[in-house]
Amino acid sequence: MELIKLEDVKQFVGIPVEIAIQDEEGGDQSPAVKKTVKKVQLCPDRTHIRFYFDDYYFLAVPLASNVSQSEEHWSASNPESGLTYTVKKVQVL
Repeated sequence: MELIKLEDVKQFVGIPVEIAIQDEEGGDQSPAVKKTVKKVQLCPDRTHIRFYFDDYYFLAVPLASNVSQSEEHWSASNPESGLTYTVKKVQVL
């Protein structure tokens, strides 16, 4: 696993994705949502990467997370919070 790199997540800009946040302790889970990523950028204090869905709403993932990725899937696990953020490309028929 490696740390988050902005270049690695730019592949998701402009395409439909499914986003999920999971708790390692098995607590209440939010459902996965389908969104289109409008842009990806660092937050002003450079501690998180932001996945924007429009001009205002975004998902912030800590840069200190451990990343695993493939062509269709990107996942970041943050040991401090115990959360895993997953972004998967969605097949459009």
